[in-house]
Amino acid sequence: MTTSAAPNNPQRYSLSWYVRSRWNILDLIQLVRRGSVSAYLFVDIDMTWVEEMRKRLAAQGVKTTVTAFLLKAIGIAQHAHPNSRAVLLPWGQTMTMNRIVAGFTCEKFVDGEPAVYLGLIHDPDQKSLSQISSELRDYSQKTIPEVPQLALEEWFNHLPWIVRRIFLLFGLAVPWFRLKFIGASFGLSSLGKQGMTAIIPPSVNTSIFGVGKVEDRPVVRDGQIVIRKMTTLTLNFDHRLIDGAPAAYFLTDVQKLLEGGLSEYIDETGEIKTQPSEPPFVNIQETAAVVS
Repeated sequence: MTTSAAPNNPQRYSLSWYVRSRWNILDLIQLVRRGSVSAYLFVDIDMTWVEEMRKRLAAQGVKTTVTAFLLKAIGIAQHAHPNSRAVLLPWGQTMTMNRIVAGFTCEKFVDGEPAVYLGLIHDPDQKSLSQISSELRDYSQKTIPEVPQLALEEWFNHLPWIVRRIFLLFGLAVPWFRLKFIGASFGLSSLGKQGMTAIIPPSVNTSIFGVGKVEDRPVVRDGQIVIRKMTTLTLNFDHRLIDGAPAAYFLTDVQKLLEGGLSEYIDETGEIKTQPSEPPFVNIQETAAVVS
């Protein structure tokens, strides 16, 4: 990053060019998010089942992360909630993505500067926890040229500004082009490793989740105060495509899956036991009953 001090008062401020490796995120926030109507839901999730499952898998030599469980659960839940993977096209049509694709933030350092890239995992609903974890490790540990998605984004970063904008505007209007270049059906951003309790990410997808750290918290179970492994999950959703109650059903289904419902879909080795069916795969009738 090139920095120059102001000639009259060098101590008061400095100037620098915007880091090129951040241009993709800037474009997404300015163009893809434009026009969206954000609304937010928060839920505290008991991660005891997830943590116990991770320990059992680790004892078998299978390394997993909390993010892998989250991507798996959200991917399965999207089957029952097509509006969560819908996109509003410029002329008023709605495109529903039929393939589940997880998008997540991936931090890298480029020329000594932190930069955020967007990783993609296709079909997390149909993959084992070990497969998802392996792909996450690739994004975390490999260099940018070694990961095709990151290499594509880096190439895109270096295109002239006007060319990038044309690509994005075309992608926002043409369904097949959008799927090729902006193909995530949901997004996830986590700051748990940084010790944050919660995060509300910008709405660059119709559904984007923020997750905080998993920590010991006092909760009430059967009238008793106990300590459980908990995390706060936020859902930032585009209110143009999802109303509040359906978004709440969606988030409730994710919660149920993370609190043990995933055992219907994976076995004790983290492998696929049952493929997700079409909706409703999780009984949301009980939650719908509270709406008068």
